[in-house]
Amino acid sequence: MTKELLFVPLGGAGEIGMNLNVFGYDDQWIIVDLGVSFGTPTLPGIDLVMPDPSFIEARRDKLLGIVLTHAHEDHLGAVPHLWTRLRCPVYATPFTAGILRSKLSEVGLLKEVPLIETPLGGRVSLGPFEIDFLTLTHSIAEPSALVIRTPVGTVFHTGDWKIDPDPLIGEPFDEDALARLGEEGVLAMICDSTNVFNPSASGSEADVRRNLLELVGKETGRVAITSFASNIARLETLAEVAKAHDRHAVLVGRSLRRNVQVAQATGYLTHLPPFIDEADAGFLPRDKVLYICTGSQGEPRGAMMRIASGDHPHVNLADGDTVIFSSKIIPGNELALSGLYNSLAKRGVRIITEKDEFVHVSGHPGREELSRMYQWIRPEIAVPVHGEARHLFEHADLAHELQVPRCVVPANGTVIRLAPGTAEIVDRVKAGRLVLDGNQLVAEDSTSIVERRRSLHNGHLVISIAADDEGRLLTDPGVTLFGVPDPGDLAEDIADAIEATVKGMPRGQRRDDETLREAVRIAARRVVRQMTDKKPVTDVQILRLPSQS
Repeated sequence: MTKELLFVPLGGAGEIGMNLNVFGYDDQWIIVDLGVSFGTPTLPGIDLVMPDPSFIEARRDKLLGIVLTHAHEDHLGAVPHLWTRLRCPVYATPFTAGILRSKLSEVGLLKEVPLIETPLGGRVSLGPFEIDFLTLTHSIAEPSALVIRTPVGTVFHTGDWKIDPDPLIGEPFDEDALARLGEEGVLAMICDSTNVFNPSASGSEADVRRNLLELVGKETGRVAITSFASNIARLETLAEVAKAHDRHAVLVGRSLRRNVQVAQATGYLTHLPPFIDEADAGFLPRDKVLYICTGSQGEPRGAMMRIASGDHPHVNLADGDTVIFSSKIIPGNELALSGLYNSLAKRGVRIITEKDEFVHVSGHPGREELSRMYQWIRPEIAVPVHGEARHLFEHADLAHELQVPRCVVPANGTVIRLAPGTAEIVDRVKAGRLVLDGNQLVAEDSTSIVERRRSLHNGHLVISIAADDEGRLLTDPGVTLFGVPDPGDLAEDIADAIEATVKGMPRGQRRDDETLREAVRIAARRVVRQMTDKKPVTDVQILRLPSQS
């Protein structure tokens, strides 16, 4: 039997976020990244969404390990939730391992998960896979591409990256290492597509620092800057900006404090002055404080939303203060951010975003950077990932323009044979989504989620009836409305319709609970539909009591 090298994305292909990539050779498997995405208005009550790992879970006895490229949530956030279904070693560089340890500790898995810390530029041997970590630049410490060598060829998995000649944190982008890899020969490149529509390069973190230094220098009130908590270089920038203007830097938000602790434990941010506790910052003069806050995307639990709504116990912003959003707007968060901006504006706070000033650079490659990467690596096969469908197809067109011999555009669940023979999609497997509902993982299309969504849009109707053995009603039906518009006498009209329906049923049907329940449900929903044009989720409860002789 021919041994095939397979690539199976279960998350992150056709979407931005929630990455789960599987490589297989000779029925031995590795996972590259295991991330989450976040809830949307279409998933009420849901904070985290993650890939369904059923395909690789069924092959758990042949799963050699999980290899993490970096510490962003969409690349490692699902490990604490899905590891018990996979139970294999996890490999990561020191900073990434530190972030993961804190997450595993929160769910009681720290001592159970075999987490192997790999040095920058290190190597891991897993069965037929020889994996080298190649440090690139991104908006987080220690982003690593993976050079995956197999008996039938080398795969270059970029992870998230950009070309930053002056990254502030970590080593500069190593073009020579990439050129040497291209000289060796690369079978396939699995590559980030996020910014393929941006024709230019993404820009350097050092340029953002220079502009923030100038902006903050003009302010005379309190300044709060919100950014992604994982962007250690931006945190260093904000601390340096505070120092340059004789302000004290204050961390506001648990994830910021955690990430700073991990960064300092792994050798980053060690030269900065101590951060001031948020409880003490209120005693400082307004022009002596710079708050560094979580919540750059308008998250309900983020520090910035709590500050804007006046609910934060220690931080208060008012007329004459300034908030700088040193981040991009992630698609889907526009409504939440609009509400946040308005709440701040009502408090007299000046707002600066990336649309107003140069306060953020992306961590993903623009078209110019992608072109340079292809010139260095010169793969035989291009497989674009980490993008919506339009990003992937645009990326494939770019690869064709750059004379890559073969491009395969994946979707979650496609099984792509990279070698031997022509690279192509050879199968499709299950690739659904799981959501964290409270403390339970359920399918995105589970009954609980579907009914909650229906209730959100149409309301909920509960009918209670008491009937004897013959199906005669013993009391008036009970009608309870949740989220259903009531024109005035809706409950009474529903009860009248139920009574008429039950009286009109043959005795044999009234005796059967299921038949009776369905007849009552239909009668009640018909009245609601006629009076409100709503179709609420409807529950019918039947209490049977013995007939009185």
